[in-house]
Amino acid sequence: MSRRGSVVLINGALVLLALGSLCPLLWMLSVSLMPAGQASQFPPPLLPRGPTLDNYRQLFAQAGMGRRFGNSVLLACLATLLSLGFNVTAGYAFAKLRFRGRDRLFRSLLGALLIPGQVAMIPLFLLLKELGLVNTYAGVLVPALASVFGIFLVRQYALSIPDELLEAARIDGASEFRTFASIVLPALGPILVTLAIFSFLGSWNDFLWPLIMLSRDELHTLPLALAALSREHVQDRELMMAGSVITLVPVLALFLGLQRYYMQGLLAGSIKG
Repeated sequence: MSRRGSVVLINGALVLLALGSLCPLLWMLSVSLMPAGQASQFPPPLLPRGPTLDNYRQLFAQAGMGRRFGNSVLLACLATLLSLGFNVTAGYAFAKLRFRGRDRLFRSLLGALLIPGQVAMIPLFLLLKELGLVNTYAGVLVPALASVFGIFLVRQYALSIPDELLEAARIDGASEFRTFASIVLPALGPILVTLAIFSFLGSWNDFLWPLIMLSRDELHTLPLALAALSREHVQDRELMMAGSVITLVPVLALFLGLQRYYMQGLLAGSIKG
């Protein structure tokens, strides 16, 4: 087979795989626009007959999806900001600041990656319960403050910043904070976007920890609202698909909008240091 034929074959296979991945999402969008009961017909239609936005109106008017959407946006934005603050400063410290036990402590943190996050949920819940943070957003945000993966990601990228550049800034009289704000943060731009996307998606899609921490219905996020919707309207496929679309669209738009910076930071972080 010629080289051109191989390229066409490979690209054709990739297009088919991409279409196969998109089909469930497109069908979800199609079902969300169908009138009630149309998706339950046999065989189920691929496209809506008489598209309608009634399912979305019902979600926001009766199911309180608007409040849950606002809760998710608030929590995801706060989790992203807190994650950036803690992970970036910690990652930079492990990469460029010299202190006793730095490498030993970092190796210990890497070992913590082997421990499943679910193992720490019960002791963390009991601790936050003693602090009175159950049924508060502060309790939900605690696990988002810092992560071993985030620290590792920033550290690996920060290793590429020349030490001579930092020393020159210090010799010129710049404080450590000024050096960090004026030199380090701009250099970490791509990895900041990558970490922000990871943090936002992790908080937006998180189901188990908010389920444990939040028992008050008015504090629930979109994943919890979808779970409740599936229990109350298990036969209303159109309504559930509309809820899934509302949950998916914001994060999909965020990822597509920042995809270029995300890939740049991810690929650079994999080869730095």
